[in-house]
Amino acid sequence: MENTIDNITQKLQERFKAFTQSIEDERLQFLFEKCFYNTLQTTVRIIKNEVFVITGDIDAMWLRDSSAQIKHYIPYASEIIELQQIIEGVIRRQIKYINHDPYANAFNEYENSKGHNDITKSSPLVWERKYEIDSLCYPVWIAYLYYKNTGKKTIFTKDFYDALVKIINVFKIEQNHKEDSSYSFQRLNCPQSDTLSNEGKGTPIGYTGMTWSGFRPSDDACQYGYLIPANMMASVILGYIEEISREYYMNSVLAKEASTLKNQIVEGIEKYGIVNHPQYGKIYAYETDGLGNYNLMDDANVPSLLSIPYIGYAKNDDVIYQNTRKFILSKDNPYYYEGKYAKGIGSPHTPHGYVWHIGLIMQGLTSNNDYEKNEVLKYILQTDAGTGFMHEGFNPDDPSEYTRSWFAWANSIFSELLIEKIVEPEA
Repeated sequence: MENTIDNITQKLQERFKAFTQSIEDERLQFLFEKCFYNTLQTTVRIIKNEVFVITGDIDAMWLRDSSAQIKHYIPYASEIIELQQIIEGVIRRQIKYINHDPYANAFNEYENSKGHNDITKSSPLVWERKYEIDSLCYPVWIAYLYYKNTGKKTIFTKDFYDALVKIINVFKIEQNHKEDSSYSFQRLNCPQSDTLSNEGKGTPIGYTGMTWSGFRPSDDACQYGYLIPANMMASVILGYIEEISREYYMNSVLAKEASTLKNQIVEGIEKYGIVNHPQYGKIYAYETDGLGNYNLMDDANVPSLLSIPYIGYAKNDDVIYQNTRKFILSKDNPYYYEGKYAKGIGSPHTPHGYVWHIGLIMQGLTSNNDYEKNEVLKYILQTDAGTGFMHEGFNPDDPSEYTRSWFAWANSIFSELLIEKIVEPEA
């Protein structure tokens, strides 16, 4: 394994030699070299033809995090065969997990019963069974991007097809969560954000056409069951499933199912997910219940409202997105914080007042303003606490106070920002 990782690292370093040298700021160059290779060098375990990817300081594989951790490598996979093997191995492992339990968000390397002991229908392979829409979206997103970048169809196996069927079925079941779903989740003796109310079924909801989620990408419980940015991501991924089903599997029935479900979710978002704000005009809510209640906020974890162009739901210049962006990057967003060294979006998942590097990075990735991108990079340079790595949340008045010293997702997405910001030279 070490030889494989070393070979990939060496080839990537050669590939990025000119790019790295083009970074004029030495500190920024240092951060890039530390962060870009972090996933490969510290979180990847090759197991036969599969790859297990830990999040960093937690020895479990999240479907979301493992996807985000390798996304920045995909554009270079077509020229590095060993990198193809890693990415395909990650996808195979993710598909294995989805087919095992599409409601789980994090898994063990093998059936060792590690993780949480919650009141839910779990198994020894499951580390945590918090149902999150994005957990089913990310692996399809990564597989689709990989296919589009390399043209390789070897990932589209029978197991992959079975997983697509499971994903669509779960999304459809959760359109009628109260009536059709058997999923429930309770964690005893924990903060309210770690468990679902109503005997594990969550707060009441009405039908909207959207699909229900128990938890957010932060792994915190949803206040209201229809998580708008997660539904947006689901609609995009269903478009990918439609394309894959039609063009590769030649299955017009599954393609039609995906298309119909996508349209229902989009109609639900546009009908139930928009609020007319007295100051900002029409904006997207973060959550709703379909019964007239809305949660106006944003969380740094992706998918977020800030990430709408990044996940492909709408263009950056979309009017409602721009209105929403102004709201969530203001003090009217209860999780937008300002301090001496940075200002940006945080999360109820971390201490009050903490800004997230992922939130700052996403602000830069979705901005069409060079000044704003430069400000984001300035904040990042000031807040790594001298470690050379990104963190989860940090105190913007004292960046030496932070959560998660080893958080590979944040390192990977920072690499995306820097490559996009500097405009990588042609190979």
